[in-house]
Amino acid sequence: MNTILGQRHLIHLRFQLPEQPHPDLLTDLKQLLEQITPKVQMLPPDSAILDVTGAIRFWERDAASLARLAQLRTAAHHGLRTAAATAPTLMLAAMACALTPPGQLTTIDPTATRSFLRPRPVRELPGIGPRTARLLTDYGLHTIGDLADTPLLTVQRLLGASTGRTLHDRAHGRDLRAVNPQPTARSATAEHRFPHDELSPERHRQALLALTDHLGYQLRTTRQATARLTITVRYADSSTTTRQQALAEPSNHTTNLARTAYDLYGKLGLQRARVRSITVRCEQLLDAARATEQLSLDPHRNNLLVAEGAIDALNRRFGPGTVRSAATYGG
Repeated sequence: MNTILGQRHLIHLRFQLPEQPHPDLLTDLKQLLEQITPKVQMLPPDSAILDVTGAIRFWERDAASLARLAQLRTAAHHGLRTAAATAPTLMLAAMACALTPPGQLTTIDPTATRSFLRPRPVRELPGIGPRTARLLTDYGLHTIGDLADTPLLTVQRLLGASTGRTLHDRAHGRDLRAVNPQPTARSATAEHRFPHDELSPERHRQALLALTDHLGYQLRTTRQATARLTITVRYADSSTTTRQQALAEPSNHTTNLARTAYDLYGKLGLQRARVRSITVRCEQLLDAARATEQLSLDPHRNNLLVAEGAIDALNRRFGPGTVRSAATYGG
């Protein structure tokens, strides 16, 4: 089986699960799919992505044949119908699978990337929410092809520097993400313990910013987003108070996490409380590419996102925590 050097072969599967699936079903499905390729990433609640680039030579089959094999084995072992799609990138495979009925297979050849993407409605591009879709259509950008044909700087003026670049790349089919066989964490937690029981609300908020800054970087590094935030405050007498809140939209940006944490802290209504520790927990994690980000016309927020990307780059180079927001440092 001929394979072009550097070309990836990915399979996206969407399982038609029963209303109340067995708790171990996804684990069992992962083990079954790993008999085809070790590079299997489960995408709860009902999907999986397989990188079969290296498995093609072993099986002497192309990606489409391996996708059909996965469908047959899933049906034989678990009685599930499965929609499948093959493509050279995670984004294309996911988009194609979303359009594929259970039991069917869609194949996107690398040479067909443009023809698949360009006529699709712009709202179908991962990362575009209803508000952003409305803005783009107001400017006459109705299809993904329209967005791809628009100069990058124009898109960035409309959507902000970071979001504009990401969506412009996706409109051209560019997606370098890799399959991560490691189990996806369902939550992420960070705790700050004060050196002494702390009365100062300013110190409390400073700790919340440091915690959300740490968790945001962790989520961005693992390409995840959180849909719900929980904070737990432990007091001098060891009692605790917990509050949780769903985010307006799943996010991994520190500004969004910090804003939600501040809202939760404010709802506690603490009056000179002696706080021993604060814990922040990100829950309902999902693949960041599956999250939609609503449009922001706030230039200050857009500047924060640009700075966030620069800080992430420095921390990846010199180590986590090397560069942080100035407000997280004590003074």
